[in-house]
Amino acid sequence: MMSHSASAKPKSENALVRYFRDTRAEVSKVTWPTRETGLRLTGIVLAVTVVSGIFLWIVDSAFNVVVAALIGAL
Repeated sequence: MMSHSASAKPKSENALVRYFRDTRAEVSKVTWPTRETGLRLTGIVLAVTVVSGIFLWIVDSAFNVVVAALIGAL
């Protein structure tokens, strides 16, 4: 007689467990920036965001003036 375990299929790995295991393996391969580099790059991103916001506000205000003048001319 054959034992029950010899003929049984191997248990398939849970997809969620495999996903987290693969993700952890990939994250361990990442070269992370130093704290100083991270802070410097964060400052650059914040500065560009503020400058872009101010620029878009100016453009929006200019379009508002133009549209208001066109509506007033009708």
